[in-house]
Formats: sequence, C-alpha cells, structure tokens
Amino acid sequence: TVQCPLAHCLLCVQVGCQYGSSRLFSASRDLTVLMWDLHGGDQPVQEFCGHDLVVSGLAVSPDGSQLCTGSRDNALCLWDVESGECLLKNAISRNLVTHLCWVPGGSCVVQTSEDKMVRLWDCRSLQVSSTFPPKQHIQTHCDVSNDGRYCLTCSHGFGGQGCEATLWDLRQTGSKVCEYRGHLQSATSCLFLPPSPGSAPTLATSSQDCSVRIWDQNSAGKTHTVQHSINMQCLYDPSCKITNIVASWPGSTHYSTILK
Repeated sequence: TVQCPLAHCLLCVQVGCQYGSSRLFSASRDLTVLMWDLHGGDQPVQEFCGHDLVVSGLAVSPDGSQLCTGSRDNALCLWDVESGECLLKNAISRNLVTHLCWVPGGSCVVQTSEDKMVRLWDCRSLQVSSTFPPKQHIQTHCDVSNDGRYCLTCSHGFGGQGCEATLWDLRQTGSKVCEYRGHLQSATSCLFLPPSPGSAPTLATSSQDCSVRIWDQNSAGKTHTVQHSINMQCLYDPSCKITNIVASWPGSTHYSTILK
C-alpha cells in the first residue's frame, strides 16, 4: 500500500497507472489530474489542468507517453505525460463522462457516459470513430480485455431493471455478445479477470446491491458472489494470479476478501 499526501483540494475520484511503471495518476473533484512517481518522493511530479468540471475518467496509453482524461464538462483531453501539455481537446453535448479505458496495443479509448452511450475514440485525432447502440440506462463503467477484442460495460438501474453488464465485440463495433443480469441495483464497476490456465474466462461486477459477482464470460453464468460492497478493484500479481478483490465506497475501503 502506498499512501500519498493530500495534494488534491477535493475528493479523489479516479486512480490509474501504467502496468509495469512506478507512475500513478489521480483525478479529483478539484478539476485536476496529478501524476505521482511512487519511487520519487511524496510530491506530484506533473499536473494536468484543463477541465471545467470534475474529472471523472482517466486512461494511460499502453506506452505510457499519453494520458486521456474525461470530465463532466462533456470533454475529453489528450495530454503529453512528460510535459503536461494538452495536445487535443474535444467536447460533445451531453457527454458526461463516467469512465475511460484505453484499448491495449492500440490508439483507441472506450468511454462510457451518462447519456447512455458507449463511444470509441481514436486518440490520434481525438474524434469518435464509432458508437455502440444506446442502452436504456446510464453507463457507469467500462473495461477492455487484455487482447483488445472485447469491451465490458455496466449499467445504472433499480429493482433489477437495468443493473446489467454487457459484453461487446470491438472487432465488430456495436455487436453485443452477451449480457450478465442478476444485480438488483446499479452496477457500479466491471472488469475482466486475469486468465487462469485450463479455466473458462471470467469477469466481475460490483453493485449498489452490496455484492460483487463473478461470471463465466461465455455462458453468463454466475460462479461466485461476495456480499457487502459498493465499488470494486481487482489486484493481481505479475503472473496474473488474483491476490485480492477490494470492494469499497469511493474514497474508503469497507470490505475486502481474498479469493484463492
């Protein structure tokens, strides 16, 4: 666990990093993103300022040279990590960003929004290259598989209406592969779990119904449920073995369990 000083003026709402790097990025309600070097002291090494409202999403490019951020100001910004310069900015009406995820090995970013849309951005021009069929509820979170073939999103909802996760085929943008239903309240986060040799691929979702659910990716069958949680982060070692799933409210951890 790395504890950073309170450099943000307001609540930190997103944290991201590049795999294999000591750099950590934090986004805040104070409209800024800070970059930290976990081996370089207790002060941020770069600041990214350019959004007009809370920064609600961030994603680091696979090579670590660029950072993409999204905000409730309807805009996405593309940054040079070393200089902190804003390279491109693009805003779309009603595009209140909820989450961003960079497609591994590529130049595209998947973005979810409160306008119920899922967009695929080409970061070379910071233009929308394609959109997925609109969902019935706000899209709260997204993740992309390590091979870059699939995207996973999850939905707001109530009483079992909505609350689902959706698997999309990025090779045929807009092609829905599967839905995962069972949560009774908004699904707040979703992710692909690291592969296990000889086992079917799995994914995880968390919800405001106080549960984390583990799903068989291919059959949409639920394999495991962990109670008493709101949001979720998955921790795994360099060999892709899951070491921990942490379920928490934004800003604090209330419950965690180790899956073996």
